[in-house]
Amino acid sequence: MNLGAYGQITSVVVSEGGEIALEEYAEGDAETLRNTRSCTKTVAGMLLGIAIERGIVAGVDARIEDLLGEPTPPVVLRDLLTMSSCLDCDDWDDASPGNEELMYPQEDWLGFALGLPLRETTGFSYCTAGVVALGIALERALGEPLSDFARRELFDPLGIERADWQRTPRGETSTAGGLELTSRSLLRLGELYLRDGEGLVPRAWVAESLRPHARIDADTEYGYLWWLKEFAGDRSFFMTGMGGNRVHVFPDRELVAVITTTNFGRRDAHALSDRLLVEEILR
Repeated sequence: MNLGAYGQITSVVVSEGGEIALEEYAEGDAETLRNTRSCTKTVAGMLLGIAIERGIVAGVDARIEDLLGEPTPPVVLRDLLTMSSCLDCDDWDDASPGNEELMYPQEDWLGFALGLPLRETTGFSYCTAGVVALGIALERALGEPLSDFARRELFDPLGIERADWQRTPRGETSTAGGLELTSRSLLRLGELYLRDGEGLVPRAWVAESLRPHARIDADTEYGYLWWLKEFAGDRSFFMTGMGGNRVHVFPDRELVAVITTTNFGRRDAHALSDRLLVEEILR
């Protein structure tokens, strides 16, 4: 496979039927931690599902103020999971008051998110600040660092020994992005959802997470922090992050594909990962 034809692809790992069918590294090796960027958001959704099953969080219709223990705008968890809240926040619009680039220089990311203007109508708009608020609220409800909960309830049972979470300026676990995992660890997370949660993530939560809740465009829908789309006629649910980082699951083929890249700042980064997926992996 000529990974160089697709920009700065750093690794590709593919499993079929639970067995690794392809593993190539253009940078580092199987032990190298990869910056997953916004794939982190999908992992946050997994952790919320576990917390709901444990009875720590009432459910997706709980208000975020119930988790934080303080008054907040009228936002329920479902809104944040589907990027459909009333917060005036759109990372794809440079003029949006909630654009993530305006949040990062701030000391208080939660305050930034909850202080945003409110929209009169709601619909899908990609909002990192909302998922940050979701992560901090979940951490507060847990009464422990979200990273510790993730290690104990998700990573350790999967045999994922190394995970490096980013932190907000105030020291909270950041669910904005940047969680570092190895390519094989990312593969295990994809396989987890291919196998209906394997008893770690509730089966019902997996099914609801992968059901369309919002439409992004003519070809793409959105679940609970999962993207839903067909590639070359094969349906896929996937995590995605800046630069074209991906964890794709193709349930009809029992195939999971991990693509890690450093194609940051390239306008065609996601198109390159799409091409690699269709031209090399699926073919």
